[in-house]
Amino acid sequence: MSSRERYNIQEIKRLLKLGLENKRLFYLLMFIAVLLSAFSSIRPLLVGNAVDEYIIPRRHDLLIRLAFILGILLLVEVVLQYYFILLSNIVAQDVIKKLRVNLFNKIIHYKLSFFDRTPNGTLVTRSVSDIETVSQVFTDGVLVILGDLLRILFIAITMFYTNWKLALVVVFILPLMTIITSLFQKSIKRTFSEERTQTAIFNSFVQERLSGMKLIQVFNRQESEFQKFQSINSALKKAYLATVFYFSLLFPVVELVAAVALGLVIMLGGLSAFHYGDVTAGELIAFIMFIPMLVRPIRQMAERFNNLQRGLVSSERVFKMMDLNETLPDTGVIAKEHLRGDITFEDVHFSYVEGEPVLRGVSFEAQAGQTIAIVGATGAGKSTIINLLNRFYDIDSGKICIDGTNISDFQLNNLRSHIAVVLQDVFLFNDTILNNITLGDKNLTREDVIQAAKEIEIHDFISALPNGYDFVVSERGGTLSVGQRQLISFLRAYVFQPEVLVLDEATSSIDINSERLIQKATEKITENRTSIIIAHRLATIRSADKILVMQQGQVIESGDHQSLLDKRGYYYRLYMAQFKEESA
Repeated sequence: MSSRERYNIQEIKRLLKLGLENKRLFYLLMFIAVLLSAFSSIRPLLVGNAVDEYIIPRRHDLLIRLAFILGILLLVEVVLQYYFILLSNIVAQDVIKKLRVNLFNKIIHYKLSFFDRTPNGTLVTRSVSDIETVSQVFTDGVLVILGDLLRILFIAITMFYTNWKLALVVVFILPLMTIITSLFQKSIKRTFSEERTQTAIFNSFVQERLSGMKLIQVFNRQESEFQKFQSINSALKKAYLATVFYFSLLFPVVELVAAVALGLVIMLGGLSAFHYGDVTAGELIAFIMFIPMLVRPIRQMAERFNNLQRGLVSSERVFKMMDLNETLPDTGVIAKEHLRGDITFEDVHFSYVEGEPVLRGVSFEAQAGQTIAIVGATGAGKSTIINLLNRFYDIDSGKICIDGTNISDFQLNNLRSHIAVVLQDVFLFNDTILNNITLGDKNLTREDVIQAAKEIEIHDFISALPNGYDFVVSERGGTLSVGQRQLISFLRAYVFQPEVLVLDEATSSIDINSERLIQKATEKITENRTSIIIAHRLATIRSADKILVMQQGQVIESGDHQSLLDKRGYYYRLYMAQFKEESA
């Protein structure tokens, strides 16, 4: 057995384990499959008996009774088939629901470095289309294939019961059918894998281009991106057609083998009836019915394997993502209800990519209630400090402490519950203002939010929006200005009453009116709590208790605004250059 086959078996076991969580339903489905197989194999036998015992002897009364029995039998088959399809889909959707929950629960706990290197389109493909495709393992895969195998078994037993000589002729085609199906399965596995790969590439491309449509139009790149789209779309079409090729080739071959078997049964059965009299007309007719009934599930099994392979390829991708070890170690045991807010960085080294250091021995202290500003050129490592303080990433060496406790000793959720961050690029969900502020926290009421908004003086701004706090913003907050989104993010941070507040370039790229409101809000929300402000506009941090000046991942200067100006160093040059720029 190849490693690929072993992996497929493991995937099937994991999926069946999810399906068997509702054992009663699963076993009922199996029982229905057995009944369906048994009832369907009886019909040719009854028809053959009718020919030999009722039609040829002209026993009309018994023939009518047999027709009634056949009608009842067909009705039972229809009912069983209905429940088999219904229950198999219920089992499939139950498994899909569990997979969605398990995968999403894993993804939302993955560390940010995973999202840094994984395209959103790939995540969407795994979470949506791949999981939907996994349902085929149940609706048109394992369960149905099992039903087909049972049907083949019952038909074979019934054929041997009817006439073992003719049964041997028919059974002779089974190995040939098995070989054809096996060859088809190996080929289709490769094509399905390529199809899912191209689908992920296609989804990633479309998702990125839709998100960056403004950029495409600003730089007039519509034609260029359209050409790329056509190329990727052609590759996806080619991958799909490869599966269609093998699928189209299989059916004619199977039908040819079935036709040969039917011809052999008619010829050999007829000759045997003429010369030896050991084959009756009814048996011959029964076998003419048996052969399509035997070939149909074999042919359908090939189609089932088609869908099964598609589902297994998707399940392989889903399980691989679920099995990734991408969560930050959460071995801390300390959980504090309140923090003072003393922050210490001791000789912290960090790199996003191994061998490419971003922070090189950063050390500083922030006492509880102080406002610390961090300035420096783009790429100096300012935002990285915030990522490390929240433990979005783990440091390479050194130590980060809050209130004298290493942050790795805190429970991760507890640590982050004490820190609120206002980012430059504010993300808002396609939801109401209120829900974007509370983020679903049931402990925060509308009254809490309104009171907090009044305290930082943005209640009037929100009330002026259509429907006020119930105003529904578009995706990513596109219906609001940059300044309005920033104000909402300030309120979102403030309403949770954190002990440590981080403002990451929170006052850049906004209008004058919004800046005034944000300055007032900043003064309020930084009051009596440790605050770290990453600033682009140096005029906004002149009142900070301490300013850290960073260059190439190191703190090269520190002090208050005036002392740094007096040094006439790097900060002085930054400040004077910006002052002249704003005065021009």
